[in-house]
Amino acid sequence: MRYTVEAVKSQPRPGWRDALLFVLVFAVLHMALQAVLGMTAPYQSGQTLDIDLSPAALPGYAARSLLRMYLAFAASIGFTLAIGRVAAYNRAAERLIVPLLDIGQSIPVLGFLSITVTGFMALFPGSILGLECASIFAIFTGQVWNMTFSFYQSLKTMPRDLVEASNVFQLSKWQRFTRLELPFAMIGLVWNGMMSFGGGWFFLAASEAITVLNHAYKLPGVGSYMATAVEQGDRGAIGWAILTMIILVVLVDQFFWRPVVAWAQKFKFEQSESSTAPTSWLLDLLRESSVSVWCYDRVLAPVGSRLDAWFNQSESAVQGLPGTRYLGWAVAVAAILALGHGFHPAELAVGPGEVVHVVYLGVLTLLRVAVMLVVSTVIWTPIGVRIGFSPRLARLAQPLVQIGASFPANLTFPLLVLVFLRCHIDLNWGSILLLAMGTQWYVLFNVIAGASALPSDLKEAAAVFGLRGWARWSRFILPGIFPAWVTGALTASGGAWNASIVAEVASWGQQSLQADGLGAYIAQATEVGNWPDIMLGITVMSAFVVLLNRFVWKPLYRRAEERYALL
Repeated sequence: MRYTVEAVKSQPRPGWRDALLFVLVFAVLHMALQAVLGMTAPYQSGQTLDIDLSPAALPGYAARSLLRMYLAFAASIGFTLAIGRVAAYNRAAERLIVPLLDIGQSIPVLGFLSITVTGFMALFPGSILGLECASIFAIFTGQVWNMTFSFYQSLKTMPRDLVEASNVFQLSKWQRFTRLELPFAMIGLVWNGMMSFGGGWFFLAASEAITVLNHAYKLPGVGSYMATAVEQGDRGAIGWAILTMIILVVLVDQFFWRPVVAWAQKFKFEQSESSTAPTSWLLDLLRESSVSVWCYDRVLAPVGSRLDAWFNQSESAVQGLPGTRYLGWAVAVAAILALGHGFHPAELAVGPGEVVHVVYLGVLTLLRVAVMLVVSTVIWTPIGVRIGFSPRLARLAQPLVQIGASFPANLTFPLLVLVFLRCHIDLNWGSILLLAMGTQWYVLFNVIAGASALPSDLKEAAAVFGLRGWARWSRFILPGIFPAWVTGALTASGGAWNASIVAEVASWGQQSLQADGLGAYIAQATEVGNWPDIMLGITVMSAFVVLLNRFVWKPLYRRAEERYALL
């Protein structure tokens, strides 16, 4: 007699976890619906939207800001997976896309807003949705570049044995994308996504309180609340805005990033499992909830299987998502046309003396960026490695690091300007600190991601061979995190160029300070609507970025790919 034993998967029983999960989902959906209704309200061009500085208005403003952040983040993910893959596998497109990405992250948010506000408002006449789209697009430009560079770097440094194995098993492009490329890049994407989300917070005030072409637009949100409080010198309202931002960052960390970081550990590339791993109470709740298990088994898993089968059967559809040959070129051409649309060359003419002056201002900003980058690397590399090597420490440090990275540093700029005024500190020097406060986190987060992704078996091998002190750093740690550091340094550099528009011009009430630099030049030109100066400033900044990419970052990327990839 033959007996058949079947493994029965135990299903969690309904209980308090399901009730708590229902309350959380209902609360999130309710806030999102209210925010969406506010984003589609009637609006006429030139209409002034008053910002209520009472604390009671902050919960609604916070919901509006958070919705903008997540919509921009979703667009950033789609852009990252498409453009990052094209740049990694298409040599011709890579030569165009990588410099354009570097330029894109370096162009100030005000530069994008100067072009997009009018266009989006024309798309949605009589509705505030046009301004909302312009704000979301501005946040998108503060998020997307870091994630795209991370995905690109991961694909370029993928172990060769994994690539050869995918070729031996004849995986389709979709299978290779979902089974190899995305899982291998996941840890870097998560940590850089966390940093990119923080970058979106940094430019929240600039994207919600918009002053371009002599027109002022304010959207209800935490950023515009803070901007209005600074204009009126209301320290109480500034304090409420800072408290709200801290609460938002903590909630986003607990309900989004901590579960994602814990979930992403299953994609870590190693042969021996680490003794400790990040945990999340929300992820445990989801895994133990009967409702979430039922949704996964009956809805998500079947839908995923059907999509997987459909993409495998339709290679042309697959090429349209992660690997279209001409996608990068199309994006580049569209960007160039958008920048040039509506401008006659004669309108943008400037004298040679003005060009020389702006190049000189660019050199001053470049020196500030270089100093910030060196100091940030020296300070944050050992700290990031320590956090990345210790999941237990990471659980304690992640909320603090996330608060520091996600909290918009420019919200503290007015207070620092007050200190500069009282201590008689020239903003030409003080702006270096302002730049570092907003962009040093790129280095830290990428070092943490690089250290976290190092296989445990390599750590054990380093211990077995007795590597200690500088030998351990020079032979194991620095080579291991070098590709991640290059991505962090590149994005920190680009972010610093972008942040120069708010770091070189800062104010407190009616008092303001200005540094000599390209960021201040572009900010002033944007505020008064001087198109020749705006385009000249952006062009010179783009030229600096292209030269840095050609002679600094591209060689470093090549060295990371050829010498320090996990083979």
